[in-house]
Amino acid sequence: MRVDDFDFELPDERIALRPANPRDSARLLHVAGGQLTDHIVRDLPSLLRAGDVLVFNDTRVIPAQLFGKKGDAAIDVTLHLRLGTHEWLAFVRNARKLKAGDRLQFGPGLDGVVVEKREGGEVHWRFESPDPLEVALERAGQMPLPPYIARKRGIDAQDKADYQTVYAREDGAVAAPTAGLHFTPELLAALDAAGIQRETVTLHVGAGTFLPVKAERTEDHRMHAEWGRVADDVSARLKAARAEGRRIIAVGTTSLRLLEASGLEPFTGTTDIFITPGYRFRGIDGLMTNFHLPKSTLFMLVSALMGLDTMRAAYAHAIQQRYRFYSYGDSSLLLPQG
Repeated sequence: MRVDDFDFELPDERIALRPANPRDSARLLHVAGGQLTDHIVRDLPSLLRAGDVLVFNDTRVIPAQLFGKKGDAAIDVTLHLRLGTHEWLAFVRNARKLKAGDRLQFGPGLDGVVVEKREGGEVHWRFESPDPLEVALERAGQMPLPPYIARKRGIDAQDKADYQTVYAREDGAVAAPTAGLHFTPELLAALDAAGIQRETVTLHVGAGTFLPVKAERTEDHRMHAEWGRVADDVSARLKAARAEGRRIIAVGTTSLRLLEASGLEPFTGTTDIFITPGYRFRGIDGLMTNFHLPKSTLFMLVSALMGLDTMRAAYAHAIQQRYRFYSYGDSSLLLPQG
């Protein structure tokens, strides 16, 4: 398909620069088949059925943006895929200034050595620190807010809490699974009381989620790989729910992509799954997700789930009703069969 088929006009003021407070007071557009109804996230238990399974991504965002210099050139590094205990792939601004073997200091006690330069500004780094790398990153790194937020207001201390789900547990993401940002302990307790089953998987979201699609056709776009895990016991419970005819609803496109890549089977490894219209879903029956960028791989994904015409109508409604878009914005509950 043409990438331009997934374009739409979004007024700049619809981009959220801060999250709703409290988190579960964000608005929620319920898209059931072709029907659109307006709610808030706190209504979620009443929109689901007892026995439904919500699948959450427990990845935790790390301070993945690093800043160094080579001569007079600023070298901005955004980590996106861990390769080993001290090695990462990263997107680098001014990567052309680097060569294999270069050593840069990113803060007290954290050096990075260029192992290899790759295509598209990707650089393979080996980091050296007297402390565990996670400790060094907490000291030297910055939260990797999406560029459309960081360019407008900068990053501050509040983002350390705001850009993290309340159930984050596994360090490794360089972007938040933003549908999960809407959940509070109170909402999780209300879901439990309503008989909604909760399961957890891990997908370490990479910075590639923010990269624009530069190809003219979807089939020419290359996704960057992300590491994920579906544990054996989680797989068994999800397959049991499917056998019993209960719905599996992913909280966020990250959970959805992992469930589709694994087919609900136990899984540990990387996935670069790219879902566009025509894809046949095999792992999920619905999705809770925020509102995505025009021509993005995530808008292509929701169009694959619901149909492009339905999503165009849903986004037009959201814009007209002044929903807030993107990572800190409002949410939607997408149920293809109602």
